Amino acid sequence: MWTAENWKDYEVLDTSRGEKLERWGKYILVRPDPQVIWDTPREDRGWRKPNAHYHRSSRGGGEWEFFDLPEQWSISYRELTFHLKPFHFKHTGLFPEQAVNWDWFSEKIRRAGRPIKVLNLFAYTGGATLAAAAAGASVTHVDASKGMVTWARENARASGLGEAPIRWIVDDCMKFVEREIRRGNHYDAVIMDPPSYGRGPKGEIWKIEDAIHPLVRSCAALLSDEPLFFLINSYTTGLAPAVLSYLIGLEVAPGRGGCVSAKEIGLPVRRSGLVLPCGASGRWSRDE
Repeated sequence: MWTAENWKDYEVLDTSRGEKLERWGKYILVRPDPQVIWDTPREDRGWRKPNAHYHRSSRGGGEWEFFDLPEQWSISYRELTFHLKPFHFKHTGLFPEQAVNWDWFSEKIRRAGRPIKVLNLFAYTGGATLAAAAAGASVTHVDASKGMVTWARENARASGLGEAPIRWIVDDCMKFVEREIRRGNHYDAVIMDPPSYGRGPKGEIWKIEDAIHPLVRSCAALLSDEPLFFLINSYTTGLAPAVLSYLIGLEVAPGRGGCVSAKEIGLPVRRSGLVLPCGASGRWSRDE
């Protein structure tokens, strides 16, 4: 498993009974997690006095219960700063486990010794975009949600990257990729973090089982003559790391050599010393 071990402003304190206890900066949150199927004693005092608790509904969805949490606060990872706020379906605007991928590709960008163009699809609030830009890449950030792109731009300014070479695009990812192919544009690296299900800005429906393979194939066509890396993240239950490896092996690796690998990604849990699984990532690079 690839584990995000270098956080200072975030940690999973404990896990029990379908929930995780987390520290986000100085605030303690309780949020549901479908991977937490064990029932262990809740001895950490944070369980009794969190700043906020997201309660899942038996009918689907859920709602926040707030005790002492601001509308917005910030945490940092290395040189990056992220604005956080609780919003629909338990999220805060950041997936901390992705830091293990940020570190991986940031090192590759820094060592490349040449200008690197990165395409980041389903780019959310910009974690990967900012990590790539801070490492020296120019980035095209694409997300179907105008609100998410606005949030990402705020994070860029907070991280001192307001003037970095980042293109901010609100668009359906597949349609954007198809247009880039027609324009003859190319990228040295592709990052994608597709949802299990979603809708584009004009109501386009995305289902990962149907759409991921065509998207990977199209993105492979966008790679430059000297590509640096290709990264797929997935939170879809049942989409095993080996599936991501297979897709990349089919569409990205042929003719390019390099190394394909895929693993679960996770976060260390302070109380148990174990690692909480948080999805999977598939990677291709010339020198894993």
